[in-house]
Amino acid sequence: VGTGKGAEHGILIKGGEPLEAACKIKAVVFDKTGTLTKGKPEVTDVISAGITDEEEIVSLAASMEKLSEHPLAEAIVKYAEEEDVTLEEVKDFRAIPGHGVEGVINKNKYYLGNRKLLSDIVGLTEAALEKVERKIRKLEENGKTVMILSSAKEVLGLIAVADTIKETSLEAVRALEARHIEVFMITGDNRRTAEAIARQAGIKNVLAEVLPEDKANEVKKLQGTGIRVAMVGDGINDAPALAQADLGIAMGSGTDVAMETGGIVI
Repeated sequence: VGTGKGAEHGILIKGGEPLEAACKIKAVVFDKTGTLTKGKPEVTDVISAGITDEEEIVSLAASMEKLSEHPLAEAIVKYAEEEDVTLEEVKDFRAIPGHGVEGVINKNKYYLGNRKLLSDIVGLTEAALEKVERKIRKLEENGKTVMILSSAKEVLGLIAVADTIKETSLEAVRALEARHIEVFMITGDNRRTAEAIARQAGIKNVLAEVLPEDKANEVKKLQGTGIRVAMVGDGINDAPALAQADLGIAMGSGTDVAMETGGIVI
C-alpha cells in the first residue's frame, strides 16, 4: 500500500526495504546542485583582473568549458552563445575533478576553476590571488560560485555563476526538522558560497569543499556516530554516496546512474 501511495505522488519506492529504512532515518544529507537548487546556473558577473578584456575572458572560458560536462560549464557556454562571443579551438583539454579544467588555446595554456586548481595544480602563490580575493569574497557572500581564469603565471579574470534555490527547498527542510531529523547540505562549493545557499534553504549543517569522491565518506562519518542516514542527490558523483547511505533518494530529473542506485526515486 505504501509503495502504491508513493507512486500516486510521483515517489517511486523500490520495494519494502527502502520503505522500512525510511522510518528509521535520523539525518538527511542533501546534495546542493540540482537537488536543493534548480541546477540551471546562470552567469551573473564577468570581471577582468588585468589586461584581458571581458569578452576575451568569456571566449577563453567558454572554449574550454565546451568540452566539459559540468552544469557550471553549460552556463558559461550558453552565456557566450547569447553574447555572440567567438570560441577558439582547444588542444590538450583536461578536466580535473573537484578543481576545474585546463587546455591550450593559441599555444598558450589556460586554467579555469576554483582556488584549489590555482594552488594545487597551477602553483600560483597567495599573492597572485590577493588582488582579486576581495572581489571573489564579495561574490561568494552573495551565494555565487566564482570560476577563476588564469594562465600559468597570473589570474586573468573571474566569472561568477549563480544557481537559484528551488521554491520548495525551505519548506522541505522545515518539515524534516519538525520531525526531529537533522538536515545537512553537501557540496563541492567553497564554504562561503555554500553557507549563503544553505541559509536560503534554512540548513545549519554545511559540508563544503567536498570532492566528488569524498561524498560517500562524509555519509559514512555520520553513520559512524550511530545514526541512520538518508542521502538525496541527482548526479553521477552522488551514486557512491547514495549507495553508502542507509537510504538513497535520487531525483528523477538527475542521471540514470543516480536513479539506479537510489532506493527511492522522486
